[in-house]
Amino acid sequence: MSDNVHEFTDQNFDTDVAQSELPVLIDFWAVWCGPCKAIAPVIEEIAGEYAGKVKVGKVDVDQNQNIAMKYGVRSIPTLLVMKGGEVVNQIVGAVPKGNITEILEEVI
Repeated sequence: MSDNVHEFTDQNFDTDVAQSELPVLIDFWAVWCGPCKAIAPVIEEIAGEYAGKVKVGKVDVDQNQNIAMKYGVRSIPTLLVMKGGEVVNQIVGAVPKGNITEILEEVI
């Protein structure tokens, strides 16, 4: 992961995501997930382009099942956009970069 992509875990989620002053893009993924690997470079790009405007991070669903269950993540990749500790949008599947940035532009 790059410097702009955070690792969110069951332990740091409340502090790093729910209490974030910036909107947060969360990528729920797993090592074995092909579409997750396909979207990873897009997430890295977005993290660089939106640095300082949006916090971007990843949640490994195999290692952090509590967060995945809390937010009803049933298939991966799932992207959640949160603002003020609340989910404001959700994308399921590997989608084009423009779909993600369009949603981010609405929350910043």
